[in-house]
Amino acid sequence: MHSSGESDAVGLGVGGVAVPPGESALRRATRRDSPTHSLRMHDHAAMPDDFNRDRTLWLLSAAHLVNHAQAVLLPLVYVKLIAEFRVTAETIAYMAAAASFASGAVQLSYAKLTRMISRRKLLAAGGILFGGGFAAQAAAPTFGTFAAVNIISRVGGSPQHPVGNALLAEQFPEHRRGFAISAHISGGNVGTVVVALLGAGMIRDLGWRETVVLFGIPAVVIALAILFFVKESGEDQSAASAHGSVREAFGTILRDADHRWIYLASILGGGGRGLGVVNLFALLYLGRVLGLPDDTANPMYNALIVLSVPMPLVAGWLSDRLGRKPVIIGVYLGGAVGFLLFLLVGSSLVGLWAGIAVMGLFSFAESPQLQALLADIAPATIRDASFALYFTLAFGVGSLWTALYGLIIGIAGEPTGLPIVFVLMAVSFVAAALAIVPVRAGGRRSNGATAIMPEP
Repeated sequence: MHSSGESDAVGLGVGGVAVPPGESALRRATRRDSPTHSLRMHDHAAMPDDFNRDRTLWLLSAAHLVNHAQAVLLPLVYVKLIAEFRVTAETIAYMAAAASFASGAVQLSYAKLTRMISRRKLLAAGGILFGGGFAAQAAAPTFGTFAAVNIISRVGGSPQHPVGNALLAEQFPEHRRGFAISAHISGGNVGTVVVALLGAGMIRDLGWRETVVLFGIPAVVIALAILFFVKESGEDQSAASAHGSVREAFGTILRDADHRWIYLASILGGGGRGLGVVNLFALLYLGRVLGLPDDTANPMYNALIVLSVPMPLVAGWLSDRLGRKPVIIGVYLGGAVGFLLFLLVGSSLVGLWAGIAVMGLFSFAESPQLQALLADIAPATIRDASFALYFTLAFGVGSLWTALYGLIIGIAGEPTGLPIVFVLMAVSFVAAALAIVPVRAGGRRSNGATAIMPEP
């Protein structure tokens, strides 16, 4: 028999390892005397003979390129839908929110599916549905049909972030992880530049239906390449199964304060996220509130998108050296300044260009660094569950921001509602910055050591 004091003095961790009182589940999982620690150290030591992490990064980035290209093309398509199907900006916002929510909600399932199916197969199946569904939008005779196919396609793209990032986290060591995940995002953002350079012209010259077909087919081709050429060790899959059930993994995650703060930051930051939010409402604001012609608004939109490529790479390089937290907080605050500047300059073209520049510098850089911070704190035993829950909240709950913005526009009207939206974007970024402050990991790094702060 042990007294309650004796029971609290020393607990048993994973594999019966003695754990000091008050030690968190994740800190326990990364102790050097823990079996889970050895699993983490083994992440990069038992890859297949023909394993090539750079090939994995290139193919995932190519898939992400098409993913982002479609995300940036859609607002240009939506403008045509408003005229062709006689719908409103409010209706478009609701459809975008529904698609984002559906894509986010299904991502929770990858915590379980990754224990049953290899990541490359999940990525390949998703890519085929994603690309095929995007091309199928061309056949939509009504807006309702278009919306249904659009949502199905977005669900097909759902493995890209949680499954793809978990695969990169497994294959790349921590001191290269920030840049690798940022390269994944920036590689995807190359697709946004392709659309910035070609999208509007293709829609003008070919029509939106033909254009969506041309952007859907490459996703299917890349998905097949991932299926045949990407290799993975299966170490994370084995570690997750050995750790316990999916429910136990979620319990471990939710008991960890750092996870909770990062999840909250992601939800709050969704109010001003670069793709799917800023790019959509910036284009609507320029055209439908300020009344700028296409030959003025489109170059601004293109410049905003072009900045989405270098900035995550710069932020990733900095976070690998300075630490995740200071970079993330700085990006959130800089983005808030950009939203307000874009709004307050009114119709001044010089001011609008300055606002576009600041938004482009910051609004696309926060998400990959938040994901890298999550990868740092989540050991192999819960990595897939950690990313699955993160992206469910980021895309699912975070998508409610878009629905809220649509509601505001519907109630207040576009001339009043869209400016309110940009104020709320700034507020969301400031709130997200505050949510990062309590995180105990991700400070300045030293000699590649894991940035896990001691328990208070």
